[in-house]
Formats: sequence, structure tokens, C-alpha cells
Amino acid sequence: MSTSTLETQQQVDVRGPRFAAWITTAVLVVVLVLSTVSTLAAGLLLAVQAVVFAVGAVAGPRRSPYGQIFATLVAPRLGPTVEREPVAPLRFAQLVGLVFAVAGTVAFLAGAGLLGGIATGFALFAALLNAAFGICLGCQIYPLVARLRGGAAAGAA
Repeated sequence: MSTSTLETQQQVDVRGPRFAAWITTAVLVVVLVLSTVSTLAAGLLLAVQAVVFAVGAVAGPRRSPYGQIFATLVAPRLGPTVEREPVAPLRFAQLVGLVFAVAGTVAFLAGAGLLGGIATGFALFAALLNAAFGICLGCQIYPLVARLRGGAAAGAA
């Protein structure tokens, strides 16, 4: 079985990504508040969030920092998993978040606070939508991207 086929079959407890989305939402709100005082501080914090997105995109939701917190501190206190979701769309969603976080970081560090705020706002909207309503925008876009790419990823859609 190929790595991509195995990845499309892997599934995670839906509560983990939603927990991560709540933390991400909080971090992004702090970034926006910080940006009113210091674009440098906002850029640095957003860079940390970008690293979290990068780890999630490359290593998957279980290995991301917020996924590790969920698995270690939260999941043991919850009941058994009743709903799961595939890993591949979640990794794609983390990649989308990474793109916005990197754009926002670059903008903030370049002193373009408005552009940094807009990029952060897009990421915040997506994170809050996932956290509060369980709607993962990146996951919704993933099947279209997978079809456009063709290959093994299209089978997961």
C-alpha cells in the first residue's frame, strides 16, 4: 500500500481538529489585537502559528502541536470517539492556513499592517468556522483540488 493511499485511509477523531481550531482562533485574535500596537509582535506571533500550520500540513493533525495537546491532555478525559474524519483534507486545510499565515507574517514584518490584518482575518474566519460550527473550509475545497490534481488523492474525495 502506498503512502498516499494509507494517508487517505487514516482518520482522526473530529474533536481533535476542532480543539486545534479553537486554539488557532484564540492565537489569531491575539495577533489582530497585537497588530494595533505592534506589527512586529503580531508578525512574530503569526510566524509561530505558521510553524504550527506547517507541522500540521506536513506531519498531519495528530503530530501538530495542538494535536499533541489534544491527545495528551484532552482526549483521555473524553468519551470514546464516535465520529472520525480523513487526514488528507485536514492536512490540506493546514496548508491553506499556512499560506495565509505566511502572507500575514511577511506583511506584518514589512510594516504593511492592513495587508497582514486581512490575511490574518481570512485565517481567523476559517478557524472560527471550524471551531464553532465544524465547517472546515480547506476540507470543503480539498475534493476539488484532489480532482484537479488527479491521481491517488482524487480517490479520497
